[in-house]
Amino acid sequence: MPRTDVEATVMHVRVPAGLPEPAYREVLEALAEISPVVQALPPGAAVVELRGALRCHGVPALRLAERVRVRSLARLSVDLRIGLAPTWAVAATASARAPEHGGIVAVAPDEVEGFLAPLPVAELHGVGPVHAAALTDYGIHTAGMLAALPLATIQRVLGGRPGRLAHDRARGIDPRPVTPRTLPMSAAVRHRFERQVMDGATVRARLLDLIVRLAATLRTRDQVARGLTLQLDFAAGARWTRTLRLPEASAHDEDLRTAAYRLMDRAGLQRGRLVGLLVRAEDLVAAGTAAEQISLDRGREMRLRAEQAVDRANQRFGHGSVGPAALLHKAA
Repeated sequence: MPRTDVEATVMHVRVPAGLPEPAYREVLEALAEISPVVQALPPGAAVVELRGALRCHGVPALRLAERVRVRSLARLSVDLRIGLAPTWAVAATASARAPEHGGIVAVAPDEVEGFLAPLPVAELHGVGPVHAAALTDYGIHTAGMLAALPLATIQRVLGGRPGRLAHDRARGIDPRPVTPRTLPMSAAVRHRFERQVMDGATVRARLLDLIVRLAATLRTRDQVARGLTLQLDFAAGARWTRTLRLPEASAHDEDLRTAAYRLMDRAGLQRGRLVGLLVRAEDLVAAGTAAEQISLDRGREMRLRAEQAVDRANQRFGHGSVGPAALLHKAA
């Protein structure tokens, strides 16, 4: 059994079978908080490049994987199967061997051969059932046997390209890079209150915290939102949802906060008792493709510069290290 206290550069994540698409998208958003290099593999997997993230977060790969798993459990009640390894194929093979209820399997570079060798060829990521059956018919039952045979022998059994692919997978070779795939067209953050609350300083502070987190996520992904949705969940099971189109596509705290507060004012809560908040950025586009109006407001320009400094500080020291003073009231 491979150790689970090792470094790795690739993380492969599997979500539970049948997970609804909105929840799968939120898992992708949680992964994007760890690393900007996330490749979605719909409908139920993703692969993440950790090379830069390890330097950025300053913690081992296993700690990042644990963080992803805990956040997914806490926010979505979704447990993940995660594989950590030097290459995509080995990481995917590892994640498939994680417990069905969720868990992490990590494979260090010097453990790849020992991890793969005893596995049935059918369990190698990238070797399909037809090719696995053909290999088994020839008495090649394990990855170790497959790796030990000459490439030419395997190619006579499977053909040129499939034979090389299977031979490489058995030896842990997979040169494919992780390529960021188009992220979901929306991004959401939510909060469940421990007890029923009414609109006031605590609710507004929590809403501001959600906006700050959402805006930071968009900026990390180099995306901007054209719309914002606010969802309020009430104690009696009722739900209020409204969407506001933004005057200009944005990922700035100030713009998203203004829209969120306008939506909250429209709700007219009065005596309504809240149990949850959800804020979703809608109609996302790449930041570089959105037109940006030139501002003549020096105050706004200074605030946007300060926002960049806050992003750098939070990336270095962790989310929430620097933020609005109003968030001191958010405990609820």
